[in-house]
Amino acid sequence: MFEIADFIGMIAFAMSGFFVAAKNKLDMLGALVSTFLTALGGGILRDIALDKAPYTFTHNYPGLVVLAVFILMILFKVHQRETIENKPLFIISDSIGLVSFSISGALIAVESDFNLTGVLIMTFLTAVGGGIVRDVFINEVPFVLKTGFYGTIALLIGLIMYYLKLYDFISMYTITSVFFLSLLLRLFAYKRGWAIPLK
Repeated sequence: MFEIADFIGMIAFAMSGFFVAAKNKLDMLGALVSTFLTALGGGILRDIALDKAPYTFTHNYPGLVVLAVFILMILFKVHQRETIENKPLFIISDSIGLVSFSISGALIAVESDFNLTGVLIMTFLTAVGGGIVRDVFINEVPFVLKTGFYGTIALLIGLIMYYLKLYDFISMYTITSVFFLSLLLRLFAYKRGWAIPLK
């Protein structure tokens, strides 16, 4: 289940990272770095926090998957289209990446018998870590710090997964339900412009 969530997240966040690179008019190298950081950065930070060699550094397929997505985006000339970040494909791919990586981070945390705090931190780090590193790289305020309900989705998923594990309800069915419900919530929140204001 972890591998499925991680695989989906890598593809979705690779697309999202490419869109951000195109929006900021980065060159080929910049776009490649942005794509890799967004897709793999969160997982690398997660594995470092777990004190183990990053999965990306010990297995070939994550890098190959991200490279394949990058090449396809170039071939389809996505970077030449206008208002990229407002396109539905960007929002959908970014939302899928957020939810998928939140679930994979939460799964690793609960399987490591982390407490609630550990699960929430690991979920958040896996989901948004790559995006934060990417945004720092391109000299922008991290997206998660500007959009209040973005990181909240990750924390909600972490909370749900913790209690599913606590009451032994972790299964393919419950995880699939969490995935689709969280994705719908993220898209609905984006559509309605939900945020958590600082007062």
